[in-house]
Amino acid sequence: MSRIGKNPVSVPSGVQVQLSGRTLTAKGVLGTLSLVVANDVTASLSDGAVTIAPANDTKRARAMWGTTRALVNNMVTGVSKGFSVGLEINGVGYRAAVQGNTLNLQLGYSHDIAFAIPADVKIACERPTIISVTGADRQRVGQVAAEIRAFRPPEPYKGKGIKYARETVRRKEGKKK
Repeated sequence: MSRIGKNPVSVPSGVQVQLSGRTLTAKGVLGTLSLVVANDVTASLSDGAVTIAPANDTKRARAMWGTTRALVNNMVTGVSKGFSVGLEINGVGYRAAVQGNTLNLQLGYSHDIAFAIPADVKIACERPTIISVTGADRQRVGQVAAEIRAFRPPEPYKGKGIKYARETVRRKEGKKK
């Protein structure tokens, strides 16, 4: 029995959830997200909560039960509060700036990197070394943050590069004489 799947997803005020066929749509102040529910689970909407249940007793149905519940919870949370990922840039001369709908990164290469900001994600730079990626879709926010980090991942000797704000870089000892 899924410990996550059996808990219903409560719908906060300001969020409208609609179920039409196998498509579950959540609409809130930060936008609209939709999810096609897998055939192995059933979704029902009752008194301000979305309940997910397995359609049969197969292994895949039990696996999709908790997964679908987590995806629905992320949708409801995303359209009401949103998700945010912080990135930190370490290194001499490494910096970032937002110009229009482009994120310009100077990461020690011979050229600047121009990253086009997707329409469903907002990127802000409070300081030249701090990047904040926000949006309603949790998967999309994480993917965009991972793409930015991939331009210069943190290296273990000096810690230079782009790292997540919550990430700790394991440092290595340098060469010995």
